Amino acid sequence: MSDPVYIVGLDIGTTKIACIVGEKMPNGKIEIRGYGKTESTGVKRGMVFNIEETVDAIKRAVAEASEQSKVEIKSVNVGIAGHHIKSLQHRGVLIRENADVEISDQELDKLRQDMYKIGVSPGEEIINVIPQEYIVDGEVGVRPKGMVGNKIEANFHVIIGQTSAVKNIIKCIEHAGLEMENMILEPIASAAAVLGEDEKEAGVAIVDIGGGTTDIAVFYDSIIYHTAVIPFGGNIITEDIRQGCSIIKKHAEEIKVKFGSAVASENSEDEVVSIPGIRGREPKEISFKNLANIIQARLEEIFDLVNFEIQKVNSEHKLIAGIVLTGGGAMMKHIRQLAEFKTGLEVRLGYPNEYLANETSEDLASPLYSTGIGLVIEGIAKYENDLRRGKSEGIANGPVKSVVADTANNVNVEDEEEGETRTSNFSLGSIITTISKIFKSENLDKDITDK
Repeated sequence: MSDPVYIVGLDIGTTKIACIVGEKMPNGKIEIRGYGKTESTGVKRGMVFNIEETVDAIKRAVAEASEQSKVEIKSVNVGIAGHHIKSLQHRGVLIRENADVEISDQELDKLRQDMYKIGVSPGEEIINVIPQEYIVDGEVGVRPKGMVGNKIEANFHVIIGQTSAVKNIIKCIEHAGLEMENMILEPIASAAAVLGEDEKEAGVAIVDIGGGTTDIAVFYDSIIYHTAVIPFGGNIITEDIRQGCSIIKKHAEEIKVKFGSAVASENSEDEVVSIPGIRGREPKEISFKNLANIIQARLEEIFDLVNFEIQKVNSEHKLIAGIVLTGGGAMMKHIRQLAEFKTGLEVRLGYPNEYLANETSEDLASPLYSTGIGLVIEGIAKYENDLRRGKSEGIANGPVKSVVADTANNVNVEDEEEGETRTSNFSLGSIITTISKIFKSENLDKDITDK
């Protein structure tokens, strides 16, 4: 009997940092062996602004997850978001030397790797390249492996981010004594946790409302067509309440969570909450309706921006499955009704419990942990793909395997640096893994490895 394989996901969010250790069971479900959560004080709008505070929070979350799971955590799959993230579509072409030879994985890998050479603005890097569809000799929507043909084309979804933001996350991981296997765009991870394959085929948008950002990913015909990050989330609603009601931030967050509503008309002026005064001052009474008015105004702005992003795809491909809301902000009362009113699409709440074992605690089955659980799911999918392709033969030794989750469509490639596959050796056994190329510049690579 082989040793169990554990996958570790690390969600570095604006309000929380969550570390989750998972294992895939024989029935296909994911069993969470342990998790840790700490408050995030060094991140704003999905971007690290204080390395020291973020590193301390990561260490605490990892230590808690390690203690619960009885696993020594060495490497993690990390989520990335932030308003600097943007995406574009690009087509690649490969003319084959011998049209009678079957198309190989290596040729598809080369086609994808070529996308990392496209020009981006100064200070930006290509974080990930996701294949959307392949075309062989003009035949669209084929599965090219094993086919024959003269020309292979592919449409790719290219995700771009700021180099400095990416490097800061890497520095945090390394200063915390961990190895980063791969960065995964957070809405893609959330989609893996809460979306069904039928929804992706019909057309669906996942909207993950976090503390600092609202992340969007749009799928149609099981292909990811668009990703975006809106720089507003639950924290800006808390700030609106703090200013609108003239109370401190702690009380604003408490009444938002306990008494907040996304639709003011569903609340009464007669229902009030009393907020303690500061240093002997008289307490303040805030009506539920006034509170909801503040929340609704900001959420309407967020959903207007969400709708703008969705219409970039929805005008061409109808989203039959509508919108799936997830993340901590999705737990707001009446938010589904407001989202349906503002977007005109059907809306449901997304819980990451479909892929979890029945023994999983109710806390983890909350939309709050969709991204963290999605990181684990994507990592498991990549590990299994590597096994099927023979890359991971002989790596079953050692209690921890945290592997790369490469794309939403589970298309995996071998990362090459001048024709050689990069490998990582761990003290817990010989673990051979592929690491996605984030930095092409030798200077940037040197800056990271020489820390």
